[in-house]
Amino acid sequence: MQRTSLQSFLLYATVIIICGFLLFPVYWLLVTALSTSAELSSLPPTFWPEDAQWSTFAKVYNERPIGLWLLNSTLAAIGSVSLSMVVSVLAGYSLSRFSVRGGHSLGLFILTAKMLPATLLVIPLFGIFRQIGMIGSLWSLVIAHATLIIPFTTWMLKGYFDTIPRELEQAAMVDGCSPMSAMIRVILPISTPGLAATALYAFVLSWADYAYARTFLTNEQGSWTANLGITTMKGEYVTDWNEVSAAAVFIAAPIILIYLFLERYLVGGLTAGAEK
Repeated sequence: MQRTSLQSFLLYATVIIICGFLLFPVYWLLVTALSTSAELSSLPPTFWPEDAQWSTFAKVYNERPIGLWLLNSTLAAIGSVSLSMVVSVLAGYSLSRFSVRGGHSLGLFILTAKMLPATLLVIPLFGIFRQIGMIGSLWSLVIAHATLIIPFTTWMLKGYFDTIPRELEQAAMVDGCSPMSAMIRVILPISTPGLAATALYAFVLSWADYAYARTFLTNEQGSWTANLGITTMKGEYVTDWNEVSAAAVFIAAPIILIYLFLERYLVGGLTAGAEK
C-alpha cells in the first residue's frame, strides 16, 4: 500500500528525531574534544567551538600511549572473539542438530550463565589466574572475556543454525561428507551473516570491558587497554575534559568503522530467518 504524503512526512520526521537522539552524544563528544576549557564551562553551552582545537588530538596521542592502549584492546578483543567463536560454533551447532536428553535444559543453563554479572566472576577468576601466573597478561583478559561472551553467542548461533534446513547436511553426507565436513563446507559458508553479527557482538563486548582489565592487568601503562588507560586521565584536582573526550574519540573510532564495514552482515544476521 502506497503511503500518503503525510505518512511519509511523519515517518521521515520520526526517523530524523530518533537519529538525532542517538547521534547527539557522539556529536557532543566531538564538540567537547574540540572546545577550550573556558568554552566547556560557559553558560549557555557552546554547540560548536569558535576556534576548533584540533591540536588536542595530536597532544593526547603524543603525551599518552593511546596507540599502545588501542593495540592491547585489539589483541584482547581478537583473541577473545576467536576463542569464543570456535567454542560457540561447535556448541551452538551441537545444540541445534543433536537430540540428546536434557539438551534444551542445557541450552537454557548456558543462557542463564550470561545473566551473571561480571563482578560476580572477578574474584574466582582472579584466584585462578594468580595461581597459574597469568595476572598482568592479556591472555587473562582473553579467557575472562570469553567466559562472558560464550554463553550468549552459543545461544545466538544455536538459534541461527535452527533456521538452516537439515536437508542441506543430509545431501552433503549422501555425497560423502562426514557430519563435521558437512558443517564446515555447507553450513558455515551460508551462515556468514549470522557468524559476522555474532562476532561483532563479541568484539564490542570485549572492547567495552573495564572491570576485568582493571582487575587482571598490572599498574604498568604498557599493559593497559584503552578503557583502562582513559580512566587515568582524570586528575586529582583538575580534569581536562577536552583531552579525555579526544581520547574517547580515538577509542570509539574503531568500533564505528567496524560497524560501517560490517553493517550489511549485521543486518543480515539479525534478520535472517526461514528463507535460509
